[in-house]
Amino acid sequence: MGKKYNLCCVGHITLDKVVTPQSTVYMPGGTAFYCSYAVSRFKDFDYKLVTAVGATEMNVVEELREMGIDTIALPSKASVYFENIYGNTPEDRTQRVLAKADPFTMKGLEDIDADIYHLGSLLAEDFPIEVIKGLSRKGLVSVESQGYLREVRGTDVYAVDWANKQEALPYIHFLKVNEREMEVLTGYSDPQQAARQLHEWGVKEVLVTLGSMGSLIFDGNTFYRIPAYKPQQVVDATGCGDTYTIGYLYQRSKGTEIEKAARFAAAMSTLKIERSGAFDGGLQEIDFCMKHAEEMY
Repeated sequence: MGKKYNLCCVGHITLDKVVTPQSTVYMPGGTAFYCSYAVSRFKDFDYKLVTAVGATEMNVVEELREMGIDTIALPSKASVYFENIYGNTPEDRTQRVLAKADPFTMKGLEDIDADIYHLGSLLAEDFPIEVIKGLSRKGLVSVESQGYLREVRGTDVYAVDWANKQEALPYIHFLKVNEREMEVLTGYSDPQQAARQLHEWGVKEVLVTLGSMGSLIFDGNTFYRIPAYKPQQVVDATGCGDTYTIGYLYQRSKGTEIEKAARFAAAMSTLKIERSGAFDGGLQEIDFCMKHAEEMY
């Protein structure tokens, strides 16, 4: 029997072109990258990354391995290439996909044993339903919904509904959505209604991130409303949702109760937005943010 991990993140590492009113920057990205970089800051945690990249992004994989991240890199004909253009607010984003990677299958995952499997979907075809079902028999499945709601036509990205959501959601323990994604999935613009609907469809813990309005967690019994911590400055919003999710999963895997885990996640995402690139803080910095930062309600 191989090693048992607290968390295995599965997802593509991307090449991101991030354009803001201040600058244009090229950097690695994707849920897999932002989660892995962030969780590498925590040494009390057994973490595994499974990614699939083209040859051009293997240097990023090697950098992650040098940081001590246990990584499997599956071959792919190309890496995902995103162009993200931001306006004056983090919510104002125009996105194009300039290249796509190969989908994941159970073949590359069947020998990995973990308590939680986090699927960082970037595009609708990344994780077939068979992967969600297969992993749910091995541990708790966590899903970042955004990729399932992205359809690429040419290079343009369109918001679509998750085609087989009713079949997939009963196998998902943690589902992270933002305010736009929850409405596409459920038809509800009210976060509590949307969270309740997603739970009725089978999700055990629904995570709704609401930008500067904070976040909402629903476990079928209680709505946990978590305020956002106000950043000192907004530098780079890319990867904030992923940072929130990995902070939450890190704490939940350690047995932390929902509200405390979500406050930890909120602090992590605030610290991330203050700097360009992935989260690179530590536990002391997160604790300081939770205790001293001004909260926005």
